[in-house]
Amino acid sequence: MATAAVEQGLITSVNPNSSLSEAYKMLRTNIRYSSAEKAYKVLLITSAVSGEGKTTTAANLAVTYAQEGHKVLLLEGDLRQPSLQQFFRKPLGRQGLTDLLTGHHPLSECISESEIPDLDVLPSGTATPKPSELLGSERLKRILSELSQTYDLIIMDSPPSIAYADAQILATLSDGVVLVIGDGMASKAQVKRVKHSMEHVHAEIIGAVFNQT
Repeated sequence: MATAAVEQGLITSVNPNSSLSEAYKMLRTNIRYSSAEKAYKVLLITSAVSGEGKTTTAANLAVTYAQEGHKVLLLEGDLRQPSLQQFFRKPLGRQGLTDLLTGHHPLSECISESEIPDLDVLPSGTATPKPSELLGSERLKRILSELSQTYDLIIMDSPPSIAYADAQILATLSDGVVLVIGDGMASKAQVKRVKHSMEHVHAEIIGAVFNQT
């Protein structure tokens, strides 16, 4: 895959018949049939280092599921350098995940509707000095359980796995992990390190996306 340019917005929405959009649809299909035993309700999209295209992948993958008529929530789990807003023309709310986790705002005030039918976004929210502690709280587990009753699928973005523990924390709350590998970005050793870190917390790695080729 190649990363869609920010100025293009979401390539799966702007040009759904392009070859790149078809690649994201193939990814959706591969995820769906990667396990015959269970349906994935919560997916984590992560990468070893920054710039590999994990957020682009998460956003476009979410669109492809919504285009099938599934009710999808795109959750911005990167509380350190949030960037989901750049993919949407419709402004996301100021309140988000951090405000929800701290109890400062209810769920109804934290979820934003996107311009894509059936796709909602839970942005990162107010900046916090302790992102790992918030993500590791029992409250997030309860919130995801509640959201799973409303949405067919929750796709979570995360910070780079090498730099922070956040991705590992989110992985423990997911049904499956997709690892995005940017061509020429992370080293083989770094990718192996992420794989081992996910296995350490008993997260299921569904597969990998070789990106920016």
